[in-house]
Amino acid sequence: MANYLVTGVAGFIGSHVAERLIERGDSVRGVDCFTNYYAKSLKEKNLSALLESPGFVFDELDLSSADLSAVLEEVDAVCHLAAQAGVRASWGRNFGTYLDCNIAATQRLLEACKGRSLARFVYASSSSVYGDTEDLPMRERGATCPVSPYGVTKLAAEHLAVLYHRNYGLPTVSLRFFTVYGPRQRPDMAFRRFISETLAGRPIEVYGDGKQTRDFTFIDDIVDGVVRALADGPPGEVFNLGGGSRVTLNEALDTLERVMGRKIERHHKAPQKGDVRDTLADNSKARAELGFAPLVGLEEGLAREFEWLRSL
Repeated sequence: MANYLVTGVAGFIGSHVAERLIERGDSVRGVDCFTNYYAKSLKEKNLSALLESPGFVFDELDLSSADLSAVLEEVDAVCHLAAQAGVRASWGRNFGTYLDCNIAATQRLLEACKGRSLARFVYASSSSVYGDTEDLPMRERGATCPVSPYGVTKLAAEHLAVLYHRNYGLPTVSLRFFTVYGPRQRPDMAFRRFISETLAGRPIEVYGDGKQTRDFTFIDDIVDGVVRALADGPPGEVFNLGGGSRVTLNEALDTLERVMGRKIERHHKAPQKGDVRDTLADNSKARAELGFAPLVGLEEGLAREFEWLRSL
């Protein structure tokens, strides 16, 4: 049994990772500061099952300002998932929040971990670091040129993780997530919005022509990749975690119509600044070094998210 610190534990991915660790018999100390990016009540619901577990301890604190020494006591490994999410919201006056939550908080946590005997420090990065490239599939050694302030902050934190590995021997591993979806998805994310609007009898907004492509990754597959990185991720390395379900947005909506058994009324709007045209992960490195192999296809994953939303 190991003791893990999971940051951003009340979020979409963090709550799932913590539950997986608890289910296999590990202990988890979870931290979250409940930013106002979306309703606190939704995050509290994400935590509800965890709070009933004797192996789980929760601390409400802000990584960018709190004393972190206490939460790191007796911790064997760190899973750093906390961040200010959202590509489109990262412009303008909001950028200061992204600096604090995504860069400053990560640096403070890395600094607090320096000198401690940790098995791993796994950092959750994003496919946004690649930017709008035509060099597909996206490879870890490929160019990184983010086209959103959010992507810039995620890449900066990746660099910090590498610096602390090279200079202080901290066993950092960075994981680049590709468009994660599934139960507990944030309310601002596409599939949750599409399902919710359609169930309410309202049209959805589609930015662009719908021909843009994404490599969609189901939450269970992401959790599997995170857990594998916590156990065996080679320190100092970066890995893509993609689902292998790369389709156009129009094709994804067609699949969602089949799953829901109803038509989705689509209103097209202009593309948004910071949105990339295409993503596709090269998973070969994660497959070879972590044993990562996504199992959930898009139709199955959307059916599971739909059933979860319909049950709320």
